Amino acid sequence: MNNSFSIAIHGGAGTIHKSQMSPEKEAAYKSVLSLALNAGYSVLEKGRSSLDAVEAAVMVLEDSHLFNAGKGSVFTHEGSHEMDASIMEGLHRQGGAVAAISGIQNPIALARRVMEKSGHVFLAGDGALEFAKIQGFKFLKPDYFFDELRHQQWQDALKNDVVQLDHSPLNEKKFGTVGAVALDAHGNIAAATSTGGMTNKRFGRVGDSPMLGAGTYANNNTCAVSCTGSGEFFIRGVVAYDVSCLMEYKEYSLAEACAEVVQNRLVKLGGDGGLIAVDIKGNICLEFNTDGMYRGMKNSKGEEVIGIYKGSMDVR
Repeated sequence: MNNSFSIAIHGGAGTIHKSQMSPEKEAAYKSVLSLALNAGYSVLEKGRSSLDAVEAAVMVLEDSHLFNAGKGSVFTHEGSHEMDASIMEGLHRQGGAVAAISGIQNPIALARRVMEKSGHVFLAGDGALEFAKIQGFKFLKPDYFFDELRHQQWQDALKNDVVQLDHSPLNEKKFGTVGAVALDAHGNIAAATSTGGMTNKRFGRVGDSPMLGAGTYANNNTCAVSCTGSGEFFIRGVVAYDVSCLMEYKEYSLAEACAEVVQNRLVKLGGDGGLIAVDIKGNICLEFNTDGMYRGMKNSKGEEVIGIYKGSMDVR
């Protein structure tokens, strides 16, 4: 049994300027990030699995209106909420994912149930909701997911006839997808990602978040990864798996692999965003090519940091 363990979380990357953030709102973001980080860490501290830890951390973020997942999910073109999520563990490389679901408080919990109970990996739309009913999931009314700021952003996007990444003003880009990666004391790693997608999205659009290998990946031989950003580019770059590939076949370190993928390969495709990753030794990487990323990490060595802007981290 490995004595060390660690966890990292993210709440989205993008154009995040300190000048446009009130002290109150910044404190609110950091408070929820801290809650999520400690929810996952306390699971690891009790000797439970990395899978339990990433699910616990993501559920806290899904329950906050500040992030584009669960309660804070953005509006589709039709005025509904379509959520996506995936979870994966590194020991047996089992995974579960859901896409285009509505009414579920914690999509990440449904993704895990898909992994453990469905006999499948990926369920979408009405079929995923039918499975949720069979599994006894509670369905919430649309008003649970209503947020005035999100509603106004949807109205702006409709008026301007644009599909908007996350919940920012039209002249900005922010990706509020949430995620977590963890290494437990048993030496196993896991990753989880959850999102509400793009404001004003149409045609059942699905991004990278529920796609294993694109937005989420875990392999005990290498690392666990959760991504956030312009999803179409992360899909095309198979970003989460690409980090693992560089470690497995080119013998890159975690930091080298994350930097190569986010700062070079993704940029060449035209994509922006970031990712969090943990390797089997507990090393953490918080890599992004945008102005900021809501992020945090904590480990059994006593290290704990939370950050929003580029080059700025609060040591706790």
